[in-house]
Amino acid sequence: AARNLKRVDPVDFKELQAILPDVAGWEKSPPEAERMTAPVSFAYASTRYKKGEFEITEKVTDSGFNQLLIAPLSMMLAAGYAKESTHGFEKSTTVAGYPAFEKWDKSDRSGNLTVFINQRFVVELEGTGMADNKELQAFLTRTDLKKLAALK
Repeated sequence: AARNLKRVDPVDFKELQAILPDVAGWEKSPPEAERMTAPVSFAYASTRYKKGEFEITEKVTDSGFNQLLIAPLSMMLAAGYAKESTHGFEKSTTVAGYPAFEKWDKSDRSGNLTVFINQRFVVELEGTGMADNKELQAFLTRTDLKKLAALK
C-alpha cells in the first residue's frame, strides 16, 4: 500500500522544530533544521539534550512519503524483526500504536529508538550513558506524536 502514496512537499522545518520538546532538568541545544524539496524532498529538525552523563539526540524527519528515505526503515520495522548478540539487541516494536525499531549496545551503553508515523514522519532518539533503553522510551513520551502525525 505504501507504494501508492504520492510524494508531497515536506512541512516547514519550523513546524518540526516545534515538535522537539523542552524537557525539565535537561539542557537543550539550539535545534538544527533543514528543508529540501529537490532532488530529494525532506525536512528535519534535531537537537541534543544533556543531563549529567546522559546525552540524547532527537531528530524529527518529514519524508514527504519519499521512498528513498522510507525503504531502509521498512525492513527493520517489519513485525517480528529481531537480532540479538553479545553486544546487545535490535528489534521491531510498537510505540504509542506506531511501528518502531529499537537498538541497544551494552558495551558503550548507547541505544536508539526510531518511530515511524503515518508512513511519513520519523522520530529518532539516540542516547548514550544510559542504563538501558527505557530511558529513551520515557523521553519519547514527552514528544507530541499526535501533533506530529496531524501535520500536513
